[in-house]
Amino acid sequence: MRHSLLSKATGPVAAVIHGLWVLAHLGFAGIRAEPPPLIPREVIFAGIERFSPKISPDGTKLGYLGLHEGVMTVWIKALGKQEADQVAVRDPRTAVVDFAWQADGEHLLYVKDHDGRQNWHIYQTHMQSQNTRDLTPFMGVRARLVASEHAFPNQILVAMNLRDRTVSDVYRINLQHGGVLLDTENVGDVTQWAVDANFQVRGAMATLEDGSTEVRVRDDARSLWRRVLRWGAAEGPGALHGFSADSKSLMISTSLEANATRLIRVDLGTGKREVLAEDPTQDVTGLMINPSTRVLEAVQISRLREEWLVLDPMLKPHFEALKAVRDADFLVLSRDRSDRRWIVSYQGGDTGVTHYLYEKDSKSPSMVLSGRPLIEKLKLSSVKTISFAARDGLLLQGYLTLPSGLEPRNLPMIVAVHAGPWARDGFLLNNEAQWLANRGYAVMQVNYRGSAGFGKRHLQAGEKEWGGKMLEDLLDAKNWAVKEGYADSRRVGIYGASYGGYAVLAALAFAPREFACGVDLFGPSNLTTLVESVPEKLRFARGLFERRVGNPRLEPEFFQNRSPLFKADRIIKPLLIAQGSLDTQARLEETNALVAAARKSGASIEYLVFEDEGNGFSNMANALKFYSACEQFLSKHLGGRYEASQ
Repeated sequence: MRHSLLSKATGPVAAVIHGLWVLAHLGFAGIRAEPPPLIPREVIFAGIERFSPKISPDGTKLGYLGLHEGVMTVWIKALGKQEADQVAVRDPRTAVVDFAWQADGEHLLYVKDHDGRQNWHIYQTHMQSQNTRDLTPFMGVRARLVASEHAFPNQILVAMNLRDRTVSDVYRINLQHGGVLLDTENVGDVTQWAVDANFQVRGAMATLEDGSTEVRVRDDARSLWRRVLRWGAAEGPGALHGFSADSKSLMISTSLEANATRLIRVDLGTGKREVLAEDPTQDVTGLMINPSTRVLEAVQISRLREEWLVLDPMLKPHFEALKAVRDADFLVLSRDRSDRRWIVSYQGGDTGVTHYLYEKDSKSPSMVLSGRPLIEKLKLSSVKTISFAARDGLLLQGYLTLPSGLEPRNLPMIVAVHAGPWARDGFLLNNEAQWLANRGYAVMQVNYRGSAGFGKRHLQAGEKEWGGKMLEDLLDAKNWAVKEGYADSRRVGIYGASYGGYAVLAALAFAPREFACGVDLFGPSNLTTLVESVPEKLRFARGLFERRVGNPRLEPEFFQNRSPLFKADRIIKPLLIAQGSLDTQARLEETNALVAAARKSGASIEYLVFEDEGNGFSNMANALKFYSACEQFLSKHLGGRYEASQ
């Protein structure tokens, strides 16, 4: 555009344009872009409006979830036709939470709450006649789809706690007459099932009481189960991905005998293991398997950007074409029966979720659905991938969101700490990062030690380091941004929810002069209470916490030293706290005590208590009230912009 303007303009107009172009490229101090308008909080935090698109078996229609009269339901879009989208499921009482096309293309299968107690039932509806029936019509029972297959169009496999309310067995349901038969009993510890090419349940993954994982297999429906693989709680996450086309091997992801989670194939006859895909430091997180042939086609590895290792040479040109569509990470969500039409989802740090129809024959993509249409029209802030070494040499990776319209130098900055902590920040649209950047802050998101996705050495480096080296990583992230010139050292705040909230409290109590202010949402201040809040009946979860956080019964002094509640009198910088009265992890009485102790020592504390919330916001009105207060708090202490309250 710049060259076309210069080539077409003449005389005085050309001189002015050329002068502005030169000044802009010389960095002239008097010429700088204005920050974009404030994006309303209701727009930033509205969430995805249309999601989970799935193409029909014949490739002519697209189903997706969206709101109708305030209730989530299934909509149908005719592909290639200028027709209005139609509501496929009309039930004004309860929301649809998931759906699938039946193989005949004439019926939809969908999931919704039956009694308001999250007892999900699976329904079948004929799209033309709207005849609907409950395929799992059992009171007090929760159902979920386990498997469906193109080659077995009249059956589905469903997990239900019908026999025993504490255990989900697998049932085979006939889609023609609705018959329900018990197929496979759960001994009590199975969390995932795998179905072979003959649509028989022959694989299972179980979580044992000590937190270890076991993969089992059986020769047929009448045979006994036997162990194929087992790994301990110290390993990273794993998954059971299913059988090969000949049903003679299983594909499993695990970090057993490796640092990062990798994909292996286990021969069920010999027990031999073959590595199909791996990375020394990053976890394998996704697979693309042909739904008809069961051939493994590509493997997803979660680096700072999602990367695909394409194993099928025939698909490489298609992945290159998809990669060129836009600067965002992509995922093939759905395929028609002929495998000629794909639905591909794109999402990046500065873009909403968009879905494209990809025609394989012509290698042509076309956008068919926007998850957040309002966001797509806005100027969002750019997101950079970053990496640097912590003080002990550990590689830390993350993201830096820089506000649009401002020179990326000496900015006020927020260190935003992800929850979990056994999770990670990724290259996805982060509502809070974009909100803060729009208000004028650089936003630092670092995958500190203990974060998942970067191999088990990175995960294990966080064991018993709450308030220790995990906190030091956040300080190192702040110092890196200051040294690189992005952040003003006097105007750096720290922000986080749940574990991130704990990190905020720990930073202000254990390193009281490092940050200018802090914002804590639902952060536990007493680690003893946090660990003991895990029910004894969830022994594997309790064991995980005791391994990664510590055992308060054996190390009471350590727990007291790492709990901000007992160092609250050291807090000297301004602090905003959001607390839920119903929170069982960050207890109200303990947060009250921390606030009282900090205020007694002279700290400025703004304290919001939400009577109807637990460990997080479930009520959007409460969330918007908090975000409004947070904007004004940060503006007061760091100098950014804020949207006036309504």
